[in-house]
Amino acid sequence: MAPTYKIAVIQLHPKPMRIEFNYAKAAQYIRDAAVKGAQLAVLPEYHLTNWVPDDPHANEIYELWDIYLNKYRALAKELSICIVPGTIIERHEIAETKEQKLLNVAYFIDNKGEILGRYQKKNLWHPERPYLTSSTHEPHEVIETPIGPVGLLICWDLAFPEAFRELVMAGAKIIIIPTFWTLSDCSQYGLMVNSRSEALFLESAVTLRAFENTCAVVFVNAGGPVGSSRSTYAGLSRVAVPFLGALGDETKDSSEEGMSVVDLDMRHVEEAEANYKVRADLAREDLHYVHPRGEKTRRMKL
Repeated sequence: MAPTYKIAVIQLHPKPMRIEFNYAKAAQYIRDAAVKGAQLAVLPEYHLTNWVPDDPHANEIYELWDIYLNKYRALAKELSICIVPGTIIERHEIAETKEQKLLNVAYFIDNKGEILGRYQKKNLWHPERPYLTSSTHEPHEVIETPIGPVGLLICWDLAFPEAFRELVMAGAKIIIIPTFWTLSDCSQYGLMVNSRSEALFLESAVTLRAFENTCAVVFVNAGGPVGSSRSTYAGLSRVAVPFLGALGDETKDSSEEGMSVVDLDMRHVEEAEANYKVRADLAREDLHYVHPRGEKTRRMKL
């Protein structure tokens, strides 16, 4: 019988550069999630700092990344809950050149406080490219976790189906995507045509990725205050599964800060594969599609 996992998607509103304030609020949400029986809590991208890389204090704050990573490890162990602490911007110095690099990294921390895996953002959104370093050609790797085989992606990776394919062909059944995606990420033309174009993108793509890969997608975006013409937070955090689409009543249709605790029944994933046989077809030796670099992927795990 396929297991059911209880997952908390935490649609946090990160205050710019108020790292301790944001951590304290995130930790309280995680405590609330643990009380509700969640086995995994997921936060958004940039949840500790928001995205203000030109702030005069940014570099000094980004150097604190390991302190907060260890705080989440201790919290996971204390509460016996797995945590994906959104993403944390890390500042590193390359020893040989003294060059400073900023990395945008997601971690999977298990319920004993151990780091089971990490992922450095690969597909950078255009305004991020002057600041962040991509993981470029490093492969997408599956992480074995207490909730099964998991893949980590970040925000703009959602637009690249190849990333999902690489993960599911390596055996991922759940793909987790911390995100900082706003309505204003659209062009002026797009906003003129449809002011909620980015919401349409997110709602469509997240569900589509679940169906076309027979997997569950845990999508966790930043939220923010409503009622202000200046607020462009998209929110819409959800767990998407084949057959049902979006789950998460408190956040899936909202841009406000909040949390949904979702029962993820993995039978939906197994039955979707039995019906669509996407993974089975991807594993065939005579598969007519090839890897983008010209080689068939032989790592498929059903």
